[in-house]
Parts: sequence; structure tokens; C-alpha cells
Amino acid sequence: MSSPFLLTPEILLKVYQAGIFPMAESADDPELFWVDPKRRGILPLDGFHLSRRLRRVVRQDRFEVRVDSDFSATLAGCAEATEKRPNTWINAEIVRLYTALFARGAAHSVESWQDGALVGGLYGVSIGGAFFGESMFSRVTDASKVALVHLVALLRHGGYRLLDMQFLTPHLAQFGAIEVPRAQYQSLLATALRYRCVFPLGFGADADGGEAGGGTGALAALQASNVTS
Repeated sequence: MSSPFLLTPEILLKVYQAGIFPMAESADDPELFWVDPKRRGILPLDGFHLSRRLRRVVRQDRFEVRVDSDFSATLAGCAEATEKRPNTWINAEIVRLYTALFARGAAHSVESWQDGALVGGLYGVSIGGAFFGESMFSRVTDASKVALVHLVALLRHGGYRLLDMQFLTPHLAQFGAIEVPRAQYQSLLATALRYRCVFPLGFGADADGGEAGGGTGALAALQASNVTS
């Protein structure tokens, strides 16, 4: 169903808390529609799968990982058409709404930088103890994967309970993502929303400068979890 009225950030946050999220048919379509999948893709935070190869990439700090340093550019990167992804669902209305959510501290980006350029990243919405992953992009091999590793580490560090990935894809399945029925998802969401988590900018107690803290910090934050290799 398309949205018949002008959405506000406040309405959008309530929609997320009901287990529903918006999408557009294409980047050129001005309208949004609501999605409430029968089976939901989630990435269990205590069952994250990190391969030995990717662990090595993270440890080598091939990318400088930042948090919220350029949300607009990250959103634009997720919206751009590529050879592998010629069509995207991020339209002007999505850009307006999530930029507004970022301005009020409810949306965040995890970004991979290399030689001063943004080369990959992801963004999503944070409510209570739930993080709703929206989209990711990569211009350099492993850039978005490293951002995802840091996201999971940050969420564990911040005490989050749920990482919602919306739909299960083969790409996400390699990290341990699974599908759950709608009723189970609603239960997980209700539990997560009871927590009051603050999205961390890094892994140190004094991390306040928009830096994730490097690969060593991310791997240390994951160490206590059931991360497999």
C-alpha cells in the first residue's frame, strides 16, 4: 500500500516499532509502500559468522572505519546504481526521511574509508535495543563487509538485542543471517524495544569522535560472542 500522506520521522519510528518498514518501487518512483514480510531476515548478534579471511582483512585495518562522519554520502552510495545493482529502491522520499532521522540521532552510518575516500558502508535505524539495517554499498572489495563486521561489534558493545536485516540473501547468509516467522520476529522485536541502548561511536569508554576504533577494537568486541571461523 502506498503512503497517502506526508510521512514524518516520528511516524516512521512508530512504524518500525510495529515491525513494518517502507520501500519504494524504484529510485524514480516518488511514493513509498509498507512492507511486513511473513518471514523476516535477522542476523543473530551472538551467532555472527566471521571467516578467517575477513577476520584477517579487519585486523589489517585496510579501511578506516568511521561512524556517522558522512551519513548523506553513505546514503547516496547505497542509492547509486551499479553494474551489479542497476536499480535501487532508495528514492527522494527515503533520502528525506532518513536524513531527518539521522538529524535526530535515530539513524546511523558505519563507513569504510580508504585514502580519504568513502569506499563502502551501510546505514540503518536504531530504536531501543533494535537496529534495523537498511542498505549497504561497496566500491572496493570487502569495504561493505568490513563495515558490517564493525556494525555487529558496535551493537554487541552497546548491548543491542536485535539486528534486523529485513530479507535473507545469500550474501547475508554467509554471516549467519537467518529467517524467522513474523510472529517470532514480533516477539524478538518487542523484547529488544524494552532496552534503552545508545548507538556507540566506537569501542573505547571515551569514544566520541565518530571513529569505530580500528579492527583490533572490533575483533575484541566480538571475542565474547559465538563468532565462528
